[in-house]
Amino acid sequence: MTREGRSLAENVAEDILAMITIDKKFIIGDKLPNENELSADLQVSRTTLREAIRILVAHNVLEIQRGKGTYVKNNRELDEKLGFKELSTFNLNIKDLYEMRLIFEPQSAYYAAKRASDKELERILYYGRQEEEQIIKKEDRIEVEQAFHQSIAKATHNEFMNQLMPILYQAIDKGVPLSDTNEEMIQNTLRDHRMIMEFLAKRDAEGAKTAMKLHILHAMRGFGFSEE
Repeated sequence: MTREGRSLAENVAEDILAMITIDKKFIIGDKLPNENELSADLQVSRTTLREAIRILVAHNVLEIQRGKGTYVKNNRELDEKLGFKELSTFNLNIKDLYEMRLIFEPQSAYYAAKRASDKELERILYYGRQEEEQIIKKEDRIEVEQAFHQSIAKATHNEFMNQLMPILYQAIDKGVPLSDTNEEMIQNTLRDHRMIMEFLAKRDAEGAKTAMKLHILHAMRGFGFSEE
């Protein structure tokens, strides 16, 4: 179901889930803000918020502790479902990982441009700008780059894209430290990310798809990988 076909409460539930899985505003075991504060933050009524929380409780994301409040549930199955699972058993090399990115991420950018809510688009652009700042300052950007690409995947509203994120994280984990030693790759990343964000901001799906493809191809060529 597209975001437009969902109820307001379902959309709010998605926003809260993104706060947990992408923004890391709340982690497992954290107590959510009180009802008044959270409804004001999300700009929805308390009735809608309660319904959204009920949805997340039903999906084992949140739990209500009587007399205490609402907490992010500590649930191993949830950890794996949300992409927190380590894939150490996968013997994947970096070329294979980047080929996976080339297969899936350009199309993800395409659908994100078409389907992202205003709030999801704002989140993508926020993390894109954060990453740009960290590149310029030569700071560790792995976490914020993961958030940028996860935000795009989430905005596709395709559950299978979200399930692929742990694999794509491995490509980012392996690729970023290597690319940060190559000034040409660093400059390509800056230009490419700006181009991706520009097309997404305009909701130009074909442009976003092409920009993402170029970004990954630039990285692969920087690593010396052929496309054969």
